Amino acid sequence: MTLRDRDWAPLALVPALALLVLPLIGSPGTWLTLTVAGLAMGMIIFIIASGLTLVFGLMDVLNFGHGLFITLGAFIASTVLGAMGDWTGSEQLWRNLVAVLSAMLVAMAVAAAVGLAFERCIVRPVYGQHLKQILITMGGMIIGEELIKLIWGPAQIPLPLPEGLRGALLMGDAAIEKYRLVAMAVGLLVFGALAWMLARTKLGLLIRAGVQEREMVEALGYRIRRLFVAVFVLGSALAGLGGVMWGLYQQYLVPQMGTQVNVLIFIVIIIGGLGATGGALIGALLVGLVANYTGFLAPKVALFSNIALMAAILLWRPQGLYPVVNR
Repeated sequence: MTLRDRDWAPLALVPALALLVLPLIGSPGTWLTLTVAGLAMGMIIFIIASGLTLVFGLMDVLNFGHGLFITLGAFIASTVLGAMGDWTGSEQLWRNLVAVLSAMLVAMAVAAAVGLAFERCIVRPVYGQHLKQILITMGGMIIGEELIKLIWGPAQIPLPLPEGLRGALLMGDAAIEKYRLVAMAVGLLVFGALAWMLARTKLGLLIRAGVQEREMVEALGYRIRRLFVAVFVLGSALAGLGGVMWGLYQQYLVPQMGTQVNVLIFIVIIIGGLGATGGALIGALLVGLVANYTGFLAPKVALFSNIALMAAILLWRPQGLYPVVNR
């Protein structure tokens, strides 16, 4: 696809929305604070949703148990960060970042291992059967949540930010929270890595080819099932990473947190185009911005702003911003 043929209209939605609400907010400092906060929230939502975007877009699996890996990643992070109290309590930023990075890596590894078992025991028997996928993966998530309660308890657990990531940077009248800048950097890194893998590597080529012509790829000697298992494990690991980011964003954990964000994840995926990574990024940024803007301008509207946004996008493009079938 050439630059001339590329569909640029969805890319204009995020800056257009930001510019549209500037006169309504009035104060440039307040607008900048809300915009950066919305973009950071959107990046965290994208990290959470990116794993399911991969699994659905490349494997055609409706994994309603995706929230389990989000919850698991967050609780693993609380254990790791709790064990590194000297690092998280330090005023040196690099020590805080090392602690957070360690929590991310451990959470991703555990989520990936659980995802492998989840795929083998729960998802594999129902490939190609969407209704059964919904039922059995929801059942798997419920069982997983009960096991999390058994290990960490049913009560709410605090997850405070490391010392160096607390507070905000002042830019005129705007206050930009430090953690939100970190969240934006991690989100961009995840998106760049996924886009590079799918478009520039042999693994990405084989996976995309396997979705379209499975028999042909297998005739060339590649085992598609193993590739799809790798995609599921990667999606689970990304969910674990998203759980760490979301837990630090909320600064508290509950065993039901994965269930609570499941609806938000599917809204983002539907807006993006059911499996499109770029569409999911734009959808997540729109969700984050709309939530912050409506929460400031009309708090009552914020209660259903995500549903209203999805309805508006689908009225414009019934198959989402970048439907996979059209790529």
